[in-house]
Amino acid sequence: MQMSCSGSAEKAVDPPTKKRKLECVAASLVDGKSSSATVPSTGQMQSDANQQQQQGTDPESQKLRDNMDENLYSRQLYVLGHEAMVRMARSVVLISGLGGLGVEIAKNVILAGVKKVVLHDTKLVSKADLATQYFLRDADIGRNRAEASCQHLAELNTYVDVEFYIGELTPDYIKECAVVVLTETTRDEQLRISEITHPLNIPFIVADTVGVFAQVFCDFGTQFVVRDTNGENPISTMIASITNDKEAVVTCLDEMRHGFEDGDFVIFNEIKGMTELNADPMQSPEAQAHRIKVLGPYTFSIGDTTGLSHYTGGGVATQVKMPVKVDFLPFGKALSNPEFVMTDFGKFDSPPVLHAAFTALHEFVKNNSRLPKPWNEADASSLLSLVEGDFNEGDGKLIKTFSYTAAGQLAPMCAVIGGIVAQEVMKGCSGKFFPIKQFLYFDAIECLPEDLKPVENFEIPDVRYASQVCVLGHKFQEKLGKLRYFIVGAGAIGCELLKNFAMSGVGAGKDGNIFVTDMDLIEKSNLNRQFLFRQHDVQKAKSSCAAKAIKAMNPEVNITAHLNRVGPDTESIYNDEFFHNLDGVANALDNVDARIYMDRRCVYYHLPLLESGTLGTKGNVQVVVPFMTESYSSSQDPPEKSIPICTLKNFPNAIEHTLQWARDAFEGLFTQAAESASMFLKDPNFIQRTQALPGYQPVEVFVAVKKALVDRPKNFQDCVAWARNYWQEQYSNQIKQLLHNFPPDLKTSSGHDFWSGPKRQPTPLEFDIRNEVHLDFIVAAANLLAQVYGIQKNLDRQRVTEMVQAVDVPHFVPRDGVRIAENDSQLANGSNNMDMDQQENIVQELEEARNQVAGLIINPLDFEKDDDSNQHMDFIVAASNLRAANYGIEPADRHKSKLIAGKIIPAIATTTSVVAGLVTLELFKLVLLGYTRTDRDRSKEIWGPEGAPPVDAKKLAYFKNGFVNLALPLFAFSEPLAAARQSFNGREWTLWDRFEINQEMTLQGLLEHFRKVYGLEVTMLSQGVCMLFSFFMAPQRKDERLALTIPELVRRVSKKTIEPHVRALVLEICCNDVASDEDVEVPYIRYQLPPN
Repeated sequence: MQMSCSGSAEKAVDPPTKKRKLECVAASLVDGKSSSATVPSTGQMQSDANQQQQQGTDPESQKLRDNMDENLYSRQLYVLGHEAMVRMARSVVLISGLGGLGVEIAKNVILAGVKKVVLHDTKLVSKADLATQYFLRDADIGRNRAEASCQHLAELNTYVDVEFYIGELTPDYIKECAVVVLTETTRDEQLRISEITHPLNIPFIVADTVGVFAQVFCDFGTQFVVRDTNGENPISTMIASITNDKEAVVTCLDEMRHGFEDGDFVIFNEIKGMTELNADPMQSPEAQAHRIKVLGPYTFSIGDTTGLSHYTGGGVATQVKMPVKVDFLPFGKALSNPEFVMTDFGKFDSPPVLHAAFTALHEFVKNNSRLPKPWNEADASSLLSLVEGDFNEGDGKLIKTFSYTAAGQLAPMCAVIGGIVAQEVMKGCSGKFFPIKQFLYFDAIECLPEDLKPVENFEIPDVRYASQVCVLGHKFQEKLGKLRYFIVGAGAIGCELLKNFAMSGVGAGKDGNIFVTDMDLIEKSNLNRQFLFRQHDVQKAKSSCAAKAIKAMNPEVNITAHLNRVGPDTESIYNDEFFHNLDGVANALDNVDARIYMDRRCVYYHLPLLESGTLGTKGNVQVVVPFMTESYSSSQDPPEKSIPICTLKNFPNAIEHTLQWARDAFEGLFTQAAESASMFLKDPNFIQRTQALPGYQPVEVFVAVKKALVDRPKNFQDCVAWARNYWQEQYSNQIKQLLHNFPPDLKTSSGHDFWSGPKRQPTPLEFDIRNEVHLDFIVAAANLLAQVYGIQKNLDRQRVTEMVQAVDVPHFVPRDGVRIAENDSQLANGSNNMDMDQQENIVQELEEARNQVAGLIINPLDFEKDDDSNQHMDFIVAASNLRAANYGIEPADRHKSKLIAGKIIPAIATTTSVVAGLVTLELFKLVLLGYTRTDRDRSKEIWGPEGAPPVDAKKLAYFKNGFVNLALPLFAFSEPLAAARQSFNGREWTLWDRFEINQEMTLQGLLEHFRKVYGLEVTMLSQGVCMLFSFFMAPQRKDERLALTIPELVRRVSKKTIEPHVRALVLEICCNDVASDEDVEVPYIRYQLPPN
């Protein structure tokens, strides 16, 4: 029996969701029959007969691409690309077993946007399913799991057909699928299905989680084509020289490491002289690629060039992603000859042991018609006896632990493996990224409580967390229920964390709670990853909708949703009382500043912090443990390399440069100038404050304000005239002036061509109203200017064309004496062409115009990349591509332009799922090791005279910082670094320590306290930006302050009151050792304020 949930899913959403764009290729699998003409298997898709489909050049693929909802899939498209997405949109995926793991796989695959997902299951919903299967409810107990889940899964993505099937998986049924996934199936069934899929080259995946152990197997058939092994953007490098040799050496420009590896393939463009190497745009890059051998960071060889012309200059080498063919063993053969992907190199010997354990488990179930009883010694011994192979005593202990927990399921384990498997499904559909070859084993034995010992009859409670209790025990579950955790952010990671926490019972007991805050509203692009939201939630608060969604998943969970930003301005809400009542914080943030702020808050309040992030298929997890590990802020990534200003202004050589130039132009024209003009109109002291700015900033601001007010448009025709003249200035006049200053035949002082290497010789453009890009710019620029001044917009291209033709464009002749900087150092040392008299003239014009523009309303524009109706990206794309045309740079389409100019972080649901699962496992370890309100003894954590205690190495070894790259696939886990230790006068301290002052003191008393108790001479004392005391302070001022109490001193110096919510002051100090008179590093002071 097979039924569809997709049709009813659309009716379940209010308001109705957008009609499917993929109806043109929809196929129905009714009663086990299908239309194979429209649903080719992966094996068929990869045959030579279907080469057009592989390349996405056939009409149907093009139609799928044209109809793809880029607003929904935008972040994922930057991970997978259009071609991979089109292949996925043609694919039918079968997922068998709708337990906790199956639903996680299905959720991620449906969000990804395949054509159809068929949910298969023959089991009925039980109470135990509720611990991990978040789309099942109490009312579903007794129903088929696939049927009960279908409706909820179908609502995730209305472009994907979702059906459930409860019949037998016959060969005819399976051969119509692009990928087959089995969970919770017997070994005999796995072998049977494998014998069907392997000969047909249908990717076949087996996945299971049992307790804290997991297995994944992949068989993608023979000669499976991987089109892109790692997903990284192709590397390009500029060329300085190429030799005419048998093994020609290519040398890159100075200070430009090529980044290639041995065996990479490259194509060449823009080479002068040795033009035979230049790629033909009419041929595929793969057919013209040269295999390289790396000779050094700046050189590589490409083979014989003796028959080619001599190299004279220029050229770019670009990496080509070559398809790779991979052979897989069928399941039966792979079982006896396994190949493992390591997930933890600290457990190098575990995969063979777990491989044998899973095989023994299937044999045990076959013999006993049940799983081993939880924590049962007899069953563990029985399973151990079934294990084949020569294993030592430690291996035997691991296998017994495997048996003890095999009857249970953990939500975070399902999340980790569900994300990994879903990514493998996408690889099977698209050929994008390298698959798991062939077995992957993962465990989280560090989560198991040490006090759990084998018992004869383990009591399984009749609660929704029964399957989790089977693994972690009753006491542990009670501790989870009492937790009070703060999740900061309700985006992609936040949604996954909330789901995992809720399903695990975090905050579901007495006094327990989950707090979540997010100030953002839901956007359409969020729906592709943030699975707690639906179409009807768009423009609603993320935190509120997320809280409502997880409350439906687990009605027992206690959750409080906030709509606040975390930062200094909300410290009256997130104050001492709030943090003192927490057990920890989980960050789900998308910016470094907020992460650093929350990290510092957690260090101050001595709370654990669970930190994580994703970038496409890459993800990382960091656990910050009080008084043990370093914090998030202890190490940071290096800042992004900035583009030199001169490169942006005059010498761009890549599309990234022209897009940044266009982005800067948008800010300067429609945001900054408008903001300055608006402030001029509102602030009578604007001119005086601006004149106090350093350097040439006053001139720049005054010129911008004059243009915005005195030269402002009065109607839309004026807006068009401005846009047309601006076009002429940027794309013609300035280029002509640049070439006048630096003629095409100019030589450098060393005799080389000036226009060579990274300096691309530009060409002025001639305006052509028939050129679509030229008109795109005029329409976008004119309408943006109209929005700034509240003028009625006009998007009628024909009417704009008529207006443009009426514009008088002044003739331009390049001038002598105009200075143009060749590099940033010249730019910094240059002088502004405007003298003070001219500045005064502009100021006078502004003063005279003030009364004339009284009442004028100016609306600065905030750049918004995701609204296609606001002309923001229209301007960016046109402005950038016109500048690219000036410099002979390959233009970028709207999709790529949005990525670069909008600084979009590529994202995909699979990575988020894995990362959130790993975070939740670290939460379990924190609870296990006593990092909770009820278990921690804060009095023992006070920094005493003996200094910071040594780190407990045994405890530290429990925790795992993790990095994953699902594309490769790569999994790397490491023990967190211990907090760095410093000392003074023999007393050690770390970032977690501080001086505690719990009594009222004057400044004099505090200085004496540090001298007597710590042997330290305080040389400087500050609070925030206020200097309270320094050794070089004037004697009279110093004497005045010594008698003041610290709170009085802070109020007097800062000229501010201390907010009522502030219970303690943070004071920074610099000190000398009294004995040696040398500077010493010391912690900060926490000065407790007296009760109000």
